[in-house]
Amino acid sequence: MMHDNRFFQFARRLREVRPALRESGVETFHLAPHGWVPNNERLPVIVYRHALAPGARDLAQEFSERFEANGWPVQWFDGIFDYHHFHSTAHEVLGVFAGTAELILGGPGGRVLCVHAGDALLLPAGTGHCLLSLAGGFRVAGGYPRGQQWDIRREALTPEQRRAMLELPFPASDPLYGAHGPLIERWLAKA
Repeated sequence: MMHDNRFFQFARRLREVRPALRESGVETFHLAPHGWVPNNERLPVIVYRHALAPGARDLAQEFSERFEANGWPVQWFDGIFDYHHFHSTAHEVLGVFAGTAELILGGPGGRVLCVHAGDALLLPAGTGHCLLSLAGGFRVAGGYPRGQQWDIRREALTPEQRRAMLELPFPASDPLYGAHGPLIERWLAKA
């Protein structure tokens, strides 16, 4: 049985999680602070299902071109760390260009999410994430808004660092859809 708000319980196989909110292939959900992981109380995580169609095309190049065109240049191509971490100095977009993975979002005990080649995730600064399991040569393209440099955090923020994280500027465009799209609708509406 699948639930809207499922939490990690030592999963042994890949499984799909039903979205909290779904609109035309887009899921959004908020993650509350959890222990040392701040998450982002104001901005939702955005999951773009089937953002790009897998096939004969080079998904890594397509994600890279799309993100670059919309002000979110790709800074690396790789997997996702298998330990809980978050970024306090940048928002992050991840384009899955190969394989399938099960991720934990929100920190230890957080939400489990299955992603596939062609999906993308938009993680607001502070969002905990960790690789739980992978298959099929799982790889992602990691992009960040121009002017934001990512860090890797594995401990609680000081109050000053948390304030700085929450005051990060909002990107001017959605990494996949530019001037329109879920970021504009869900994030800029919070500004």
